[in-house]
Amino acid sequence: MVHHETSSEEQLKKTTEVGRLLFAGQCDFIAAANNMKALPPVTLPEICFAGRSNVGKSSLVNALTGRRMLARTSQTPGRTRQLIFFNLANRLQLVDLPGYGYASAPKTDIKAWTNLTRKYLAGRPSLKRVFLLIDSRRGIATSDQQIMTLLDESAVSWAVVITKADKEKSKALIKLCEETKDKINKYVAAFPELFITSSEEGTGIETLRAHLAGFGLTKENSAFRSE
Repeated sequence: MVHHETSSEEQLKKTTEVGRLLFAGQCDFIAAANNMKALPPVTLPEICFAGRSNVGKSSLVNALTGRRMLARTSQTPGRTRQLIFFNLANRLQLVDLPGYGYASAPKTDIKAWTNLTRKYLAGRPSLKRVFLLIDSRRGIATSDQQIMTLLDESAVSWAVVITKADKEKSKALIKLCEETKDKINKYVAAFPELFITSSEEGTGIETLRAHLAGFGLTKENSAFRSE
């Protein structure tokens, strides 16, 4: 019996390949900003990753780009409390935001980078979607809900990425996802579907790449801009 692919299967393969090719392209660190004036110029569409400290942002960026060392830039001294910008194939900018919730730093510093993050989220015209990372072992915290409310009030589209899915048992993970969906359904700016990932095992990475690629410039538009 011959299996004929349906149009939805063909489209899935196509979008998956588009995402793979984009994230296989050149990805360069371009800026680290500790105030609004230091943000790079608005040139490319941007997506950003937000979440509590130790939620796995750096690991996710590295898994998406297939580069183990890329996000380590944000771990160097002086940059852990800044917004880190990466240019992906001159088609999309990735932004790694400072983690929140567990930072061991002076309160004045925490307030400064928290204010910077909030200003960026609420006022960056090139920001297409925020990806809010939630640790599968911890679920949504009060600090996450505060960011969700800010994004809703600022009319900024956002989606939840469940990280470290390999660290939870199947039943516990299913329960967490159901609870998370129930909570985000109350927010008007939330993308209705969850992205369930494991940077360590590669779970969900292809799907997330394909989704992110939809926000980038096409190769043709990117080539036109660079001329």
